[in-house]
Amino acid sequence: MILEMKVPSPGESITEVEIAAWLVEDGDYVEKDQPIAEVDSDKATLELPAEESGIITLKAEEGDAVAVGSVVCLIDLDGKKTEGVTTGKEIKIEEPKTAEKPVTSSVVEKTYASGSASPAAKKILDEKRIVPSEVKGTGRDGRITKDDAVNTTPSMGTPTGGTRNSERKKMSMLRRKVAQRLVSVKNETAMLTTFNEVDMKPIFDLRNKFKEDFKAKHGVGLGFMSFFTLAVVRALELYPDVNSMIDGDYKILHDFKDISIAVSGPKGLMVPVIRNAENLSFRGVESEVKRLALRARDGQITVDEMTGGTFTITNGGVFGSMLSTPIINPPQSGILGMHNIIERPIALNGEVVIRPIMYVALSYDHRVIDGRESVGFLVAVKEALENPVEILMDNNPKKTLEL
Repeated sequence: MILEMKVPSPGESITEVEIAAWLVEDGDYVEKDQPIAEVDSDKATLELPAEESGIITLKAEEGDAVAVGSVVCLIDLDGKKTEGVTTGKEIKIEEPKTAEKPVTSSVVEKTYASGSASPAAKKILDEKRIVPSEVKGTGRDGRITKDDAVNTTPSMGTPTGGTRNSERKKMSMLRRKVAQRLVSVKNETAMLTTFNEVDMKPIFDLRNKFKEDFKAKHGVGLGFMSFFTLAVVRALELYPDVNSMIDGDYKILHDFKDISIAVSGPKGLMVPVIRNAENLSFRGVESEVKRLALRARDGQITVDEMTGGTFTITNGGVFGSMLSTPIINPPQSGILGMHNIIERPIALNGEVVIRPIMYVALSYDHRVIDGRESVGFLVAVKEALENPVEILMDNNPKKTLEL
């Protein structure tokens, strides 16, 4: 009996996927639920498991775009597994090459004479970083003489050694879609960015005091993301336009805060969503961030987990970024960029002190968010981060952290 395996729908509005990689070879025996392919949609990379056990016949090539519901492979359910034969792609070991036929002395002499450089000429060319093959010799059989080397000068743009290889590689469907969305954001929104700085010492002090107890009780670390997420939730309450989006001639306002968190996965940037972040505690945010980050890292994130979101937080600081202008995640109207934390001298109460400072950036769509709202929002985030005990913890850190 032959089973036709069809491409399942990864989510609403997705009509086509791309075969990113086959994890098995044509003719392999596959087990039921064994991952047999990775498929790219315009939102995520997903694994395609075998529906039954049997011998597989591939009906699409890597890189092919296939419609949802189309047949990508056949599985012969009557096929039997051959003993000693493994399933999936195997590492191929090439046999050692036999020694080439020795070159006769006459050939060696001719090869040396034609287009080669004399020892003196080669030394001069090496000093000038000129490749002998780029020089036309005037000696016998085209040999490069010392005069040839002396009179040769490197031309601008002439390669002077090293490899100069190029590779043409098709971008994944996810990467192509991201590229299209980024360009459309730049072209279709009135995007501006406003900046501020945050003194992170109060958060450092809280983490140093409570992080061990927090991790021991809740099984997750007390990171910066929970502070930023809850500070953003508060700021969105104060400035609801930042939590809105444009739909044609209408502005859509949300009474919930679904916070998209940009994380780096094996296939590129993923933006899973923390749903109803306004209802979460520090423990709840940290647990959800950890869960989503692990799923993104392991390639298990689903389209549904990345769909929606009313505001985005991205942390370029983990890669060492000092400052950036993050691009809005459409159809949202705002995105907060976190950056690295550097000890900097600042003026405090008339004195110069050293504090751990982070620059923060808010990119926003000026069509729906005015300057007053954008600046006020970022100032509200700054206030909460610099006064977390009072503003985010109601002056009771132990109770807020559930310790």
